[in-house]
Amino acid sequence: MQLYQSQQLSIYNSLTGKKELFKPINEGHVGMYVCGPTVYSNVHLGNVRTFMSFDMVFRYLKHLGYKVRYVRNITDAGHLENDADAGEDKITKKARLEQIEPMEVVQRYTVDFHNILNTFNFLPPSIEPTATGHIIEQIELISTIIENGFAYEINGSVYFDVHKFNETHEYGKLSKRKLDDLIHNTRALDGQSDKKNPQDFALWKKAEPQHIMRWPSPWSDGFPGWHLECTAMSTKYLGEQFDIHGGGMDLKFPHHECEIAQNEAAKGNSPVNYWMHANMLELNGQRMSKTTGNTVNPDELLSGNNSFFSKAYSPSVIRFFNAQSSYRSVLDLTDDGLLASEKGFYRLMDAVNLLNKINTSNNSTFDIPTWKQKCYDAMNDDFNSPILIAHLFEAGKFINQIKEGKASITKDDLNLLKITIHNFVFDILGLENTAESNTNSDKLSGAVDVLIKLRQEARVNKDFALSDKIRDELAAVGIQLKDGKDGTTFSIN
Repeated sequence: MQLYQSQQLSIYNSLTGKKELFKPINEGHVGMYVCGPTVYSNVHLGNVRTFMSFDMVFRYLKHLGYKVRYVRNITDAGHLENDADAGEDKITKKARLEQIEPMEVVQRYTVDFHNILNTFNFLPPSIEPTATGHIIEQIELISTIIENGFAYEINGSVYFDVHKFNETHEYGKLSKRKLDDLIHNTRALDGQSDKKNPQDFALWKKAEPQHIMRWPSPWSDGFPGWHLECTAMSTKYLGEQFDIHGGGMDLKFPHHECEIAQNEAAKGNSPVNYWMHANMLELNGQRMSKTTGNTVNPDELLSGNNSFFSKAYSPSVIRFFNAQSSYRSVLDLTDDGLLASEKGFYRLMDAVNLLNKINTSNNSTFDIPTWKQKCYDAMNDDFNSPILIAHLFEAGKFINQIKEGKASITKDDLNLLKITIHNFVFDILGLENTAESNTNSDKLSGAVDVLIKLRQEARVNKDFALSDKIRDELAAVGIQLKDGKDGTTFSIN
């Protein structure tokens, strides 16, 4: 018997606004699609949070014994600036600015995306399709939508007719928006265009002469609309109806709303049973933004080479920090929060490492089977990782009590505890045991602190030659000193 047959998993469904008992379309099998990155720049830390949350979902579903087909796409064409139907393609713009080919941009940032996710110990998806690899499927989908009367072609571009669709369907049911309100709040499209209504969205865009990324179609040489890509790729690999569709909260409208409309217009049914949305990542209480400078990328967080954090943090500490908050909650990334998570992570790892040194007894003073089910109950409650971690700390406390002679455990219970800890800490949360490397890190930190104090003494004594030598020789081996109003800190590059 598979675990999923004895566990009742509930998922918060964004479509209905409530938690629902999870029942896959095909017993024992799960189809899950998550919107992947548009590969025109280094992957954003907020995106990493979203993908990390769904990596945990993927891991738990696999742990329960489901055969999971996890599809996460790569958008390598068709995503215009400001998520709009007009403007420059994000990838083409990057290629123009860097004076390279668009597919060089795609390759560079796809490699970066994979490297970052590997660093954070992600499991690879089952399938990772690209938008440019599915142009034929997208053209066929557009033709079907036109035939069904829900799209129109004008001047070589094809647009989805939202008003026509809304006569027989409900546009806005995922984001809880009414079309009348959208009409009222839409500005006039001065000189834009071709659309019958501002709410209509592009299925195919005719390429301007300077547009490099273009493909032949029945309507024009052009490129597909951003929303269409995910509909084509998800249904190709998961079927016209599948179990779970995930993504960031920012994609709920219009991207996911348009996906539903496209599928209903082409296939006659809503594509997804459970819509899941991961919430946003903030930095020091404010939205991350490149324009305001309130942003940090994953490499900067991992290396400590940034102006926001006092030190570098390991990938597992960042994963642990992420898991201490529900995937549906806004998560505020702060130095204090990461420092606290780091202490908690190593406290948990210390307890895990103690397991191999524990002696057994004739009785257990802790109900391991009941505790184990509490761990499952937490994850079964819409993947409630913060509650799971609280239970893991409860076990850690018990492990330390055994070490101190204040508690006891039988051999069978110890084996069950070891297996359960391993399953939840490593297989499901995806953490890696870096306690040994943390000991080495502490020793390195202590040595650098000694050099920082010597440098400070040299500066007080006006021995600037020695002060500069300490700084420069540390920099030569990859240790960067940063002088600030609160003293000197260091990062490892």
